[in-house]
Amino acid sequence: MSSQTIPNGLMQRAYLTPNRVAVETPQTSLTFQELHKRVQKVAQQLSFNGVKQDDTIALYMKNRVEFIEILHAVSYIGARLLLVNTRLTNEEINYQLTDANVSLLIADETFLMREFQSSITQLTLPALKSSPEAETGFQKTWNLEETFTIMYTSGTTGHPKGVLQTYGNHWWSSVGSALNLGLNEKDCWLIAVPLFHISGLSILMRSVFYGMKIILEERFEARAVNEAIENKGVTIISVVTSMLSNMLDELGERKYPHTFRCMLLGGGPAPLTILEACVNKEIPVYQTYGMTETSSQFVTLSPEDSLRKLGSAGKPLFPCAMKIVDEKGNETSEAGEIIVKGPNVTKGYLNKPEATEKALQQGWFYTGDIGKVDEEGFLYVLDRRSDLIISGGENVYPAEIENILLKHPAVKEAGVTGVADEKWGQVPAACIVTKEDVSDEELSLHMQQFLAKYKLPKYFVRVEELPRTASNKIIRRKLSSFIQKGS
Repeated sequence: MSSQTIPNGLMQRAYLTPNRVAVETPQTSLTFQELHKRVQKVAQQLSFNGVKQDDTIALYMKNRVEFIEILHAVSYIGARLLLVNTRLTNEEINYQLTDANVSLLIADETFLMREFQSSITQLTLPALKSSPEAETGFQKTWNLEETFTIMYTSGTTGHPKGVLQTYGNHWWSSVGSALNLGLNEKDCWLIAVPLFHISGLSILMRSVFYGMKIILEERFEARAVNEAIENKGVTIISVVTSMLSNMLDELGERKYPHTFRCMLLGGGPAPLTILEACVNKEIPVYQTYGMTETSSQFVTLSPEDSLRKLGSAGKPLFPCAMKIVDEKGNETSEAGEIIVKGPNVTKGYLNKPEATEKALQQGWFYTGDIGKVDEEGFLYVLDRRSDLIISGGENVYPAEIENILLKHPAVKEAGVTGVADEKWGQVPAACIVTKEDVSDEELSLHMQQFLAKYKLPKYFVRVEELPRTASNKIIRRKLSSFIQKGS
């Protein structure tokens, strides 16, 4: 075995601790050995349907055990898996399937089959499960440099980019998290975030590396999540601020058991009121900073520093390095771009050599985020990825929304920014210069054809002109004043 390979994660875990519970849902409970047996069968069914080593298949599915089975079955064959956000429109999904040269799309039976490229075979989960099993050789080792999963993230130009995530990215992300949060043989991680997000997928990978039980929820419901923490031995959960807020409201005067040791909070710094409520209830909150390109968390703030370093994302995980650079690429003690390096950082973007070359320079990944490091080494993220809006934990890029708005014949110019929202943290809002009268309803109907619901602007404000730089770029930070006047 070379230094660049490790044993296939689930196969090795089923061999080491076959009788440990791997995953539990309200409907079922599987040990690692039982999961392994299921995955072998699914791999043979995928093989019958033409999936071969190095193929790319797509998974369009809600949180369920079968998602986990297909994920690992793809690794048993040696194929790659594109994880599709179930909230996207046909057009958004079709772009990803075409760009990634997907040969087979496996869909949850609760989703209607959609119109995609004719070259892409669509298969519902029941159809896959009823397929015959073809003999196939299983991949017993993982090459750490090989791409395993692909997730698309919108870019500042409005064109989504496929982030390549290798087996090594997932392995080192898991190692870094364990070195930071610790690891206990009784750990149980509850998943109520989508599995097609890096936050959900990273937990699935940690499960097999750690030999850790996960409790899988189909969707987030505060009452069900709190009940699991209180009564089912949950020790860790990953959340965004809107989820944590709902959990605190539902918890009321109750407290979590002392066995619950980690509330891993992503999606931006939490408000002081929420942090203080967690301190009062003795809830250990670990704030984090990460992205799809870093295979989950990269910087984490421990509970003991959450109030002392209010607004900070913390310090890098053990295998990772971080620094702040100015416009010339020189390290600075002032505010500048956050750049990161580590074995959990992507090797690049699918079919986007120019974007890859721009983002990865001399081993450093340029995040596009603006931040500052204090005298103790704590990171403060000042501006998320070039005007990025984070709405309920989802990344929303203004340029993508602006491009769709400009497709409407009545819209001459469009500028989008994020505005504060009590429920979602932020929501998109649009300033538009129009050629003719057009209603908000008509604009919303137009945009629903192209964009997922969470990307739709909550407000449309008509303006005579947009604020621009000398080079004619929209100054999005100045759009907020128009929104406040017009909303």
